Amino acid sequence: MRKNLLNKTVSIAAAAALTGSFLTGCGSAETASAANEEAKAAESATEVSEEVKEEGSQESSTETAEAESVDAGLLADIKERGYIVVGTEGTWSPYTYHDDNDELVGFEVEVAKYIADYIGVDVQFSETVWSSMFASLDAGQIDIVVNGVSYSEERAEKYDFSEPYNYSQYAILTLADNDEINSLEDAKGKTAANDPTSSIGKFAEESGAVLDEVGEAAQAISEVKNGRADLTFSPVTVFADYLKNHPEDADKFKVIVVTDPEPSAYVPVVKGNEALVNVINEALDQAKEDGTLSELALKYFDVDTTKGE
Repeated sequence: MRKNLLNKTVSIAAAAALTGSFLTGCGSAETASAANEEAKAAESATEVSEEVKEEGSQESSTETAEAESVDAGLLADIKERGYIVVGTEGTWSPYTYHDDNDELVGFEVEVAKYIADYIGVDVQFSETVWSSMFASLDAGQIDIVVNGVSYSEERAEKYDFSEPYNYSQYAILTLADNDEINSLEDAKGKTAANDPTSSIGKFAEESGAVLDEVGEAAQAISEVKNGRADLTFSPVTVFADYLKNHPEDADKFKVIVVTDPEPSAYVPVVKGNEALVNVINEALDQAKEDGTLSELALKYFDVDTTKGE
C-alpha cells in the first residue's frame, strides 16, 4: 500500500511541474499565477513523497533489525554476556574427565573450547550427569551440550543439531574367560551395565540385553569386573583408554567390536536458534580444515576418529 501511494505522489508532482512550465511559456499573468500555484503544489507533493520515503525506510530498518534480533536469539545473549555455558559429564574418559590435577580435560572439552574461541567468548562448563543433561538444556541452565551426543529422530523433535564432528565404533567389553559372549548376537538375554537414557544404553536394549542401570563408564566396567553384569557397551575408544590406564586389567577383559564407524558426536541446541547452530558449524568446519579435530583425536584416542574411516 505504501509503495503504491509513493508512486502516485511522484506522478502527481511530475505532472504538476510539467503543467506549470507549459503555462508560464504562454506569457499570461493569469496562467503565470496558475503556474505558481501548480509549482507550489508540486513542491508540497515532493515533500510528502520524501516523508513517505523516510517513513518507509525507517520502518524497513526497524523490521530488519527485529528480524536479525530474533534470528540471533541465544547467540546474541551469549555474545552479550561474554561466555557460553557448556553441559558435559566430566566422568567419561577420554572424552570429558578430570586429570591428575583435577582439571577438566578431554576430547569434548577441547572441542567446546574451540567453539567458544571461534565465537569470541569464554567458556563455562556445567558438569552434569547424563540423565539430566537435556533437562538442563531445556531449562536454559546450559546453552549447548558437548558430550559425544548422537543424533536421533526423537531428539530432533526438540533440538537442532550441528554437523557431526566425530565417529565411533561400538564394542562389547566382557571377561576374557566368558566363552558365551563373542559377538553382538551373544548379548541377547545377557546383563549389560549401561545408562538406559544414553544412546549406548538404548543400543544395548535393542541388541536384546537386559540393563543393569549405571550412570558412568567406570562403574559399568566395575560391574563386569565384579561379576554383577555380563558385559557393557561403549565406544571402542573408551575401552582402549581404560585398558591403557589400567594395564593390570588387560588380561581380565576382552573387547569385541560390533559396529562399523558411525557419526556419534553432534552439538544439540534448543530449536529456534539457527544463528547459533550456523556459527557452531562454521567453527567445526574450521577445526576440520586446520587439522585441529584430527590432532585432538590422536591426542586422546591414539587414532583419528573424526573422518569415519
